[in-house]
Amino acid sequence: MDTDRVDAAEPDISRDISLVARSPGQDPAEDDEMLDAYSATVVAAVERVAPSVVKIETRRSHDHGPERGISGGGGSGSGFVFTPDGFILTNSHVVHGGAAFLATFPEGDTHRASLVGADHDTDIAVLRIHAEAPPAAVLGRSSTLRVGQLVVAVGNPLGFDHTVTAGVISALGRGMRSVGGRLVEQVIQTDAALNPGNSGGPLVDARGRVVGVNTAMIAGAQGLCFAIPIDLAMDIAGRLIHQGRIHRGYLGMSCARATLTRLQIRYFGLANRTAVRISEVADKSPAAEAGLARGDLIITLDGHAVEHPDAVHRLLGEERIGVPVVIEVLRGYDRVAVTVVPRGLLHSGASPLRP
Repeated sequence: MDTDRVDAAEPDISRDISLVARSPGQDPAEDDEMLDAYSATVVAAVERVAPSVVKIETRRSHDHGPERGISGGGGSGSGFVFTPDGFILTNSHVVHGGAAFLATFPEGDTHRASLVGADHDTDIAVLRIHAEAPPAAVLGRSSTLRVGQLVVAVGNPLGFDHTVTAGVISALGRGMRSVGGRLVEQVIQTDAALNPGNSGGPLVDARGRVVGVNTAMIAGAQGLCFAIPIDLAMDIAGRLIHQGRIHRGYLGMSCARATLTRLQIRYFGLANRTAVRISEVADKSPAAEAGLARGDLIITLDGHAVEHPDAVHRLLGEERIGVPVVIEVLRGYDRVAVTVVPRGLLHSGASPLRP
């Protein structure tokens, strides 16, 4: 047998594998250039935002002892400076229950911070340091984000200071419900890894502009992480800075979604397929004073169709406080219009936002 001919006929497996891994005509050096371009993008984004990122430590009590003047157990999270005069954006659950706060910057400087305000319904809080602040982070716009876009998260997960993770925007327009029951809309989903301690840190785009505030992950899942869009966060932050808390309209009733029957839809000529059933009305509340009752089916609020309790929340903004609102309800075989005047409900506490 001609062994030389047999050897020559055997395929070069390593060569075939390398050809499959690369596009036709693609030089291996191009792979390195692509990797370098990706790395350079992430590095540039991190370098731009990192000086503004802080580690936030929450303390449960004050102590007038020699060390920092603060003691007591607490937790920690992340945040970032977003104004030249030392305002820091973070999550409300990071500062929840805290009596004192410390902000530590990348250079190691630690400063006391004061709580300006917090809103647990959006999981946003604002702190302020009264010292020379590092450069403020550059803010982007969450309204222009696209699925698949590169994003980078910077924070302090599990006590590991200023950790960087990168990924893409997995989805937009997610909804997450706060402990208070309000739906937070337009939440950003990303696969940039988050862990406890990342909360409150910035999610930035390829140019290092903050597009979200990292807030939550789903325990046990991989690559399911969420951030509050920066457009919403800045709206809440501005109101917290000027007012110290968020005012929302309050009616004083518990509601649940209810499916309308075909007979109800046809009889009343409704566009709705569902309505909001009132399950409980608090004593001396605006709803009780207006005559709303348990079992009423809310179908419109000031002319807007209402098909879910979240729609009621959405339509009860600060601008509605003290302003008469017409609510249409189905009550038995009657369609009744009720005028109710929402009161102001103050939200200044903080609770974890969960998926």
